Amino acid sequence: MNLTRIDLRHQAISASLFKPTSLSQAVEQLGFVQADPIRSPARAQDLILRHRVENYRVGDLEQNYSSILLEEDFLYAYGFMPLSTWQLLHPRHERELSSDEQRVLAIVASQKRIHPRELEAHLGAGRERNDWGGFSKTTTRTLQSLHYHGALRVAERANGIRLYALANRQHEPMEPSERLRQLVLLIANLLGPLSDRSLRAVVQHLSRGAPTLEGRQSSVKKLIESGELAYAVVDSIRYVWPGWWAIDNRPNETVRFLAPFDPLSWDRARFEHFWDWLYRFEAYTPPAKRQLGYYAMPMLWRDDIIGWVNISNQNGNFFVEPGFKKDVSNDQDFDREYEAEVERFRLFLQKR
Repeated sequence: MNLTRIDLRHQAISASLFKPTSLSQAVEQLGFVQADPIRSPARAQDLILRHRVENYRVGDLEQNYSSILLEEDFLYAYGFMPLSTWQLLHPRHERELSSDEQRVLAIVASQKRIHPRELEAHLGAGRERNDWGGFSKTTTRTLQSLHYHGALRVAERANGIRLYALANRQHEPMEPSERLRQLVLLIANLLGPLSDRSLRAVVQHLSRGAPTLEGRQSSVKKLIESGELAYAVVDSIRYVWPGWWAIDNRPNETVRFLAPFDPLSWDRARFEHFWDWLYRFEAYTPPAKRQLGYYAMPMLWRDDIIGWVNISNQNGNFFVEPGFKKDVSNDQDFDREYEAEVERFRLFLQKR
């Protein structure tokens, strides 16, 4: 297919930034919304959904989570997903539960849902080393393990804390090969157009999300050969996307402040190739070495990401500090749209 880098940029923007819809429909259309606990100025899931859900406000996902049949789980990262995606990840490998896990299940079964602190009243507040070299409470780690293996689900959140309940989702498991096929196409639909190299790397992360599925290394190649993944080679890079996509070069005429984990900014290699500059998420970078800021959000204008913004909202003081990689100093249309996005963001931060 004879496409240019500009064509692919238009395609990525128009496919990802679809017309805002309801919360449940937006999550279903995305297939997955990555979560992150940092709230500066809002959590990643809220920042992603604000562009795709009509009249979205910070905290709407948490407030409506239990009423729209969503699940939390690990795909290639941790996040929120519709039931249709969750079913592709389970069952994971079966194993015998430890005595501690059996005790936790019995306690959770006696209640509608449980807060980790309530479980501590039964089991104590011991600690154990976690995956990052620090320490987590034993109760939290046990709940997370049971959740990962499908015995528990996150029933709702209270101020960002997961409340757990027994898992009661019943579904007929698909053939493993079909689960893998659908997962690869889901990821390509969410993040595409994506280089086949980047897509293969993301698919390898399914070793945690769907560890029993075999054939991950060859899955992208097979889908390209079957035509289910369309492709174009641009600057010697092969980009792929689902074959059912229609090429839509509908122009974007607005300014958007994107989350660092937004599908449009997620793949750093594509970001650099598409937008001609290097973006890095610097929340975990020592302050003296930061170039963009603690939580710099890429700034999209029309079909280009021209810079970033840092936003603070503390004690009622709302402040937006932009940084630029492209010159828009003489663009009055940009000035108008930038101020409109600032006002949209200010409203988004006001809880219902």
